[in-house]
Amino acid sequence: MQAVRVLATELAAKPALALRGTKRAMLYARDHGVADGLRQVADWNAATLLSRDLAEAVAAQRERRTPRFDL
Repeated sequence: MQAVRVLATELAAKPALALRGTKRAMLYARDHGVADGLRQVADWNAATLLSRDLAEAVAAQRERRTPRFDL
């Protein structure tokens, strides 16, 4: 149970947009070929790359602090 709590805490600190994209990619890849899966990931990344989450991650790294992602 402790390991589950640790993992849940780590996931909760990640940007929701990235977690949503990862889940979507995994579910898509389950039912499609490799080429289609890679194309889907590329499309998702292109559509979401310029997000507030990315700006926050870059700013946090530059300022040497923990990022604070919006839900």
